Amino acid sequence: MAEFVTNGLRLDPYKNFKFRVKWDGRYVAGVSKVSSLRRTTEVVSHRAGGDMSSSRKSPGRTEYDALTLERGVTHDAEFRTWANRVHVEGANLGAQVSLKDFRKDLIIELYNEAGQLAIAYKVFRAWVSEYEALPELDSNGNAIAIEHIKIEHEGFQLDESVTEPEEPSL
Repeated sequence: MAEFVTNGLRLDPYKNFKFRVKWDGRYVAGVSKVSSLRRTTEVVSHRAGGDMSSSRKSPGRTEYDALTLERGVTHDAEFRTWANRVHVEGANLGAQVSLKDFRKDLIIELYNEAGQLAIAYKVFRAWVSEYEALPELDSNGNAIAIEHIKIEHEGFQLDESVTEPEEPSL
């Protein structure tokens, strides 16, 4: 089995439950779920008239799946404020969208079990395409009220400046 470079005795992959999301230079409070970072590249099939009956394949356009961020409903206005930059209900004609700052770059950080930063991804030119202020409410329910935003973006990249942490030993 292949070993980690810095921590040669580590055999376990990182867990998915220690993470933080940052935009505008600060961490966003209470984010409890982030959907996966995924990109898909189309397959373009082609063949020349003199080729055998099989086709050749090459990469086409790359699309990036939207991200969804979820958190419990609180008085923190970060989700709502960002969503309102894309569409402000009741604004005057021409003022529904803040073209200057409706896009943001995000950083998604993943931490090891010791709470050390292990991996970070930068997400570029993101904007809110869907905002859910309140979930379906149920008087017989027993759950946290969750708000979520769906974020479209133009790509992501591993932050190479984040290196494998030197894990502590007891």
